[in-house]
Amino acid sequence: MRLGLTAGYSGATLTVNLPLVQEAERLGFDSVWTAEAYGSDAITPLCWIGAHTSRIRLGTAIMQMPARTPAMTAMTAMSLDALSGGRFILGLGPSGPQVIEGWHGVAYGKPLTRTREYVAIVRQILAREKPVEFQGEHYQIPYAGPGASGLGKPLKSILHGRKDLPIWTASIGPKGIETSAEVADGLIPVWMNPERMDLLRPHLEAGFRKAGPGKRREDFAIAPFVTCILGDDLERCRMPVKGMLALYIGGMGARGRNFYNDYAKRLGYEAEAVKIQDLYLDGKKAEAMAAVPDRLVDEIALVGPKARVVDRLAAWKASGVTDMLVGAGQPEALRALAEALL
Repeated sequence: MRLGLTAGYSGATLTVNLPLVQEAERLGFDSVWTAEAYGSDAITPLCWIGAHTSRIRLGTAIMQMPARTPAMTAMTAMSLDALSGGRFILGLGPSGPQVIEGWHGVAYGKPLTRTREYVAIVRQILAREKPVEFQGEHYQIPYAGPGASGLGKPLKSILHGRKDLPIWTASIGPKGIETSAEVADGLIPVWMNPERMDLLRPHLEAGFRKAGPGKRREDFAIAPFVTCILGDDLERCRMPVKGMLALYIGGMGARGRNFYNDYAKRLGYEAEAVKIQDLYLDGKKAEAMAAVPDRLVDEIALVGPKARVVDRLAAWKASGVTDMLVGAGQPEALRALAEALL
């Protein structure tokens, strides 16, 4: 199992913890990942990181697909991959309707359809076998719809990109997981219980069957986010994870359309997910945080004393997860994981 470090996205001030990234690289971490929501973008900090490292792979978890055309994403991916010496992993996701329509001002559309079309176009561009042409529900290249000049023509990338540049997609829903297995090279679940691979396995297998005989499970990455906080006070270590879970389960989406709330229910926390959302949407954020079960935190995160964290790693190593994307701000946490796994 490879280790990755998540650098996330910024708060009010954009900073990059370069010493932590460089320590991860020194320890043998395989990758580092940036993100975006509705503030800092994923690519600019990743370029900064790439300029200050030499070996660690550079991934986006995720770039929001509706925010960029597939061609713009392919251009960005090829450029960063070339300048970093072939270190880039293109992580994509649909984000959610509140951000896409509320921030980017474009229709959220059909996320599974968009994912298939988007990845197909990016792969066409990377392959450079012919000028790009595509006619889909979300994307038409060349564009010939309302307002078109009629002058568009198929083009082939000037830049020769890496044809096998890896593309991973983020999903936690059954059909999204299936789509990842069908069209991508890896899956990024936002978080997961390593002992509940049954929530992924049948949908992955369905996607592999759709992809055809060339797709092998052995070549497919499964890369969840895993928060790691070391400390002797277990409850104190759990608190940041509870805050994150309360936000996602309770507030990341509207009532009745929250992907993370649905996911928590599938993980076995149906009543708790309803309670957390009710409290969060009523403005009772502290109570929502307190309603997050300790057991859920312990299943999806690595928290507490070092011996407890190392003991929990056995479940992750046995799970089939290929890449653990670690959210940690403590150099000692990175060292503990590297000592145990690398």
